[in-house]
Amino acid sequence: MSATTGGPGRASVLAPFRVRSFRFQWPADLCTSCAFEMETLILGWYVLVETQSVLMLTIYASMQHLGTLLSPMFGVAGDRIGQRKLMSAMRGLYALLAGSIMTLALTGLITPYLVLGIAALMGMVRPSDIGMRTALVGETVPHSQLMGAMSIQRTTQDFARIAGALTGASLMASLGMGPAYAVVTCLYLASCLLTLQTGSAQFASGAQQKKPAEQSPLRDLKEGFVYVWTTPYLLATMILAFLLNMTAFPLISSLLPFVVKDVYGADQKTLGFMSAFAGFGAIAGSILITRFSGHFRTSRLMIYMSVIWFLVLLVYSQTKTPAQGMTVMFFAGLSQSIAIVSMAAVLLRTSDQKFRGRIMGVRMLAIYSNMPGILAAGWLIPRFGFGAVAAAYCVFGIVVTLAIVWYWRAALWRIDAAANSR
Repeated sequence: MSATTGGPGRASVLAPFRVRSFRFQWPADLCTSCAFEMETLILGWYVLVETQSVLMLTIYASMQHLGTLLSPMFGVAGDRIGQRKLMSAMRGLYALLAGSIMTLALTGLITPYLVLGIAALMGMVRPSDIGMRTALVGETVPHSQLMGAMSIQRTTQDFARIAGALTGASLMASLGMGPAYAVVTCLYLASCLLTLQTGSAQFASGAQQKKPAEQSPLRDLKEGFVYVWTTPYLLATMILAFLLNMTAFPLISSLLPFVVKDVYGADQKTLGFMSAFAGFGAIAGSILITRFSGHFRTSRLMIYMSVIWFLVLLVYSQTKTPAQGMTVMFFAGLSQSIAIVSMAAVLLRTSDQKFRGRIMGVRMLAIYSNMPGILAAGWLIPRFGFGAVAAAYCVFGIVVTLAIVWYWRAALWRIDAAANSR
């Protein structure tokens, strides 16, 4: 089918799939995202049930972000060797670690402390995956199709929140941890094999940009940080990403098992449905931004949806039943999806392409704020309750977002700003 068939809206949806690499990357990313979602729900529920401690749950969740500080170096590696080689190695490691948990579960040797140890190893690599897959899209898809491609690529995470969440919760409840982790391991293996088929001809032929012999990876890293620090719209967007990861993400991801079990008094199936409803909302958001992104200024859209996301989560903090929670989670997923895709577009569309991997590596560095956000919530919730803590996170997030916009208004808000290019 022609990429131009059916008008502009359809063109933006179909065109990225004309790129061979993207046709392999989309299912590879989908397998990885499904495995991530299943793994998070299975292990989060296991740790919470075995330890009966929300603090242990937040410790497990924080383990998944240990490697965030290494993300810029993953960006350097991607710029040097190509995103395909880097991502294939990362996903091979996921399969190895998931196979270890599967073996321990099937032999009855699994314990919460072993889970925490393996989660720490996974957490050294996993935070960089989303940034590197975005950089791979930027490496292989033409600039004119980039916004549509990133929206479509985002649906791999959205579909995973539905399929992965429901499958993980159902398998854990009906078959147990061992068989559930066999599925996780197979998904990681499939993603590794598919990722080997991606990449641009430039990197596949070894014709990537040569570095001066004396230029070390640390010098590359410094150049990436300097580029972000001296580019106002990049710096402001990175700070906003840091804020969202510290305050918004923990409420609908890491703390979700606690909300379902202790606030709603529900079980694993409800946990799966909660995550799935967020996934449905995120898919709706991806479809909307794919079809109508040309009508909005990119940076302004990012700001609008970040504030709306906080407002939706403020309502979520006061829900008391699964039905209320699922409804609000749909709108939380929708606003989150549009905000994050817009953020990725701001970072990549007008930036120097030679810094692409390093920019996304620094972007993933912002995920590190997830750890203090989660751990602080684990300490505050037993003292003040989930509703009060979540509401405080949202109000703080809105205030700081508005402060960021005010301080960098010339780079983020003006219509003629680079970040608002269409």
